[in-house]
Amino acid sequence: MTAPKRRLELPAADGLFIRADVRTPAGVAGPHPVVLVLPGFKGFKDWGMFPPAAEAFAAAGLATITINFSRNGIGDGDETAMDAPERFAINTPGREVRETRAVLDAVTNGAAGSDLDAARIGMLGHSRGGGVAMLVAAADERVKSLVTWAAIERFDRWTERAKTEWRETGRLEIPNRRTGQVLWLEREVLDDLEANRAAYDVLAAATRLRVPYLAIHGEVDEAVGVRAMEQLLGAAGSEDKLALLVPRTGHTFGAVHPWAGPTPAWERVVEESVAWFRRTLA
Repeated sequence: MTAPKRRLELPAADGLFIRADVRTPAGVAGPHPVVLVLPGFKGFKDWGMFPPAAEAFAAAGLATITINFSRNGIGDGDETAMDAPERFAINTPGREVRETRAVLDAVTNGAAGSDLDAARIGMLGHSRGGGVAMLVAAADERVKSLVTWAAIERFDRWTERAKTEWRETGRLEIPNRRTGQVLWLEREVLDDLEANRAAYDVLAAATRLRVPYLAIHGEVDEAVGVRAMEQLLGAAGSEDKLALLVPRTGHTFGAVHPWAGPTPAWERVVEESVAWFRRTLA
């Protein structure tokens, strides 16, 4: 049975909006535990695996909020492609942290729906979204459980040579290997990273984490190495923490965009995440 879905739209900076989909368990009265799903770099709420993952969560009794940050490259029309690269070009981790907190506010003040249980909020972040989720979960007591998929351990992932060219030319090109689209980042993104090193320190945030934490990573992740998961879990201050290394799979666990159906690795990742949230948000 398809999960009921409704739109959540919240104002962001610069006249833009945070747009999210709220899915709830079908035929079950609330209030439901809720999981916020944060996409990664070049990711968005309707990318391949996120809608079916949200459906699986809802089928297991977990409401989900899949999020499009205001500057993740998605425009005001088609939400299945990055058709607003000029927004992506000046997105920052700090903006995504603030917008995640705005969604948390919407859950706790009822704007996201009265059928969501503000006392039982979990957070799931993929790749860069995992880094954002860590910064938020380590500092916000409203988050009661954390799962990361292929999470980064640091936001500054460029070589000194690339950053020198970035400073000199004023922008850095970011080819999207999956689509062939060439995105870019403006100089102000680099300036922001360098000015906010302490605020964006993912591993330092992990030391302050106290909620249950499940870190999932593909054994042959081509974008974020397994060492990132090891560092995150090693740093995490949570007493209840666990690593899951999924054999013979990569950064998106075999999932593609547009969605072409589940893979065994992706199914395992979803099943383990569901079980984790059901236990820790009970």
